[in-house]
Amino acid sequence: MLKEFREFAMRGNVVDLAVGIIIGGAFGKITTSLVNDVIMPPIGLLLGKMDFSSLFINLSGGDYANLAAAQAANAPVIRYGLFINTLLDFIIVAFAIFLLVRAINRLKKAEAPAAPPGPSAEEKLLGEIRDLLKAR
Repeated sequence: MLKEFREFAMRGNVVDLAVGIIIGGAFGKITTSLVNDVIMPPIGLLLGKMDFSSLFINLSGGDYANLAAAQAANAPVIRYGLFINTLLDFIIVAFAIFLLVRAINRLKKAEAPAAPPGPSAEEKLLGEIRDLLKAR
């Protein structure tokens, strides 16, 4: 059983999948940092120094000055600012994957199609027989 497991784990598909998952996780962290640390601060500055991660809707009816105060009071809140950040994160990842797939598809199209094979020996023989029959 250990031998079978080793053969399964060392198959190319499993190793490729593992590498893809690890790289995808790292890419996700980079994208999250890009959204939270690079894209959202200028957008927040343009919108009047707004911090999207602190935007929330209070569902309890109480009055809280900020998200931290509402969370400290265990008030139910909808954190739509974090949702906006996550949505932008997804859009960037989806766009990056789209560009990657598009580039791969272009590379596949750029490959020269294989020349069609010539007639086989049987086809040549049949062609000669046909030509002889037509000549009669």
